[in-house]
Amino acid sequence: MPLTRTQIDAAAPKERAVKLFDRRGLYLEISPTGGRWWRFKYRFANKENRISLGIYPDVGLKEARERLEAARKQVAAGIDPAQQRKVEKAARLVNTGNTFEVIAREWFALNKPKWVESHSSKIMLRLENDVFPWLGGRPITDITAPELLSAVRRVESRGAIESAHRVLQHFGQVFRYAIVTGRCQHDVSLNLRGALAPKIVKHFASITNPEAIGALLRAIEGYQGSYVTRCALRLAPLVFVRPGELRQAQWAHINWDAAEWRIPAELMKKRHLHIVPLATQAIAILRELQPLTGHGTYLFPSERTVKRPMSNNTVNAALRRLGYTGDEMTGHGFRSMASTILNEQAWTPDAIERQLAHTEPNDARAAYNYAEHLSERREMMQAWADFMDELRNPKPMQSSDDTCADQRPAARI
Repeated sequence: MPLTRTQIDAAAPKERAVKLFDRRGLYLEISPTGGRWWRFKYRFANKENRISLGIYPDVGLKEARERLEAARKQVAAGIDPAQQRKVEKAARLVNTGNTFEVIAREWFALNKPKWVESHSSKIMLRLENDVFPWLGGRPITDITAPELLSAVRRVESRGAIESAHRVLQHFGQVFRYAIVTGRCQHDVSLNLRGALAPKIVKHFASITNPEAIGALLRAIEGYQGSYVTRCALRLAPLVFVRPGELRQAQWAHINWDAAEWRIPAELMKKRHLHIVPLATQAIAILRELQPLTGHGTYLFPSERTVKRPMSNNTVNAALRRLGYTGDEMTGHGFRSMASTILNEQAWTPDAIERQLAHTEPNDARAAYNYAEHLSERREMMQAWADFMDELRNPKPMQSSDDTCADQRPAARI
């Protein structure tokens, strides 16, 4: 049934977004905070897409339907409405090459190839949501420090302290790009140093107590959800890569003969090839998984389609299902777990850092030294997997007459 104005006005926000469907792909989305947006859902080139048709009540039901019909005519004519909007917006900016938005988009396009998709998407979302609506159309030479402060304060006021600092960082990057391209002489963002509340450093929740790690590993072994997710949970502590790198793991990158997982630079946060030596336990997990997903691209495909990897929240959701809260353990926490204990076990810090794929001070050097400490890293990864086995299946307590043996592998000197 088509919507009526009475239904729209009577609809109340809920904990999650509410969608009130009208007809022919038109619906009204009500956010938990009460915002109401008209949206048009359509398919173009065999892909689902959606565009905004305005905000209610500024755009009423009748006008929303008129905008819907205009958009549907574009689709029928072979024009993607979302792409057409971008083209029209770019056309409006052709003669305004010194506006902040034009320069920011140039800077973004220049740097995007060296960023992973998730990182670049976050940057553009910040710019489009928190900067362009207020400063995008202004000539960059006219923008003042108080205006920048107003923009970042707007972000800060909603409690997004980290995002406010990121926005300020982007301001500086865009201004410096404008300077080197001859369209600006000063970076006014420098005047805002110390103007924001300090960032709250929040580390990813992790378990580092050996006894608690053993309990976690046993809980993972008993996971009753998807078998693919269970394999991801079992593999995570043995490779301790970033969650995004784990979920996007591809069969083509597994070298069975060398017992290595070679992650291409384009899938790594720092854009450098990364080698993960695979312990015998990790290989065993992959062998178990291969008959199920080995015919496709991803080790851990989405439950909806094998053409995409699992959701970035799958591992965390599985940990929640096992009873671990976000303040106790996260998918990223397997990295902190390994880093903490491997350092306690006196493995070479450089080998640990290299295996964690942490930033190399010299990016050029990092690009060529992906195999650095590889021999020790192989030994370390196997010893780590053996240690995980010992924690998962602890030996019975020895009598007081026996010599107490340390559960951990021998420390590196």
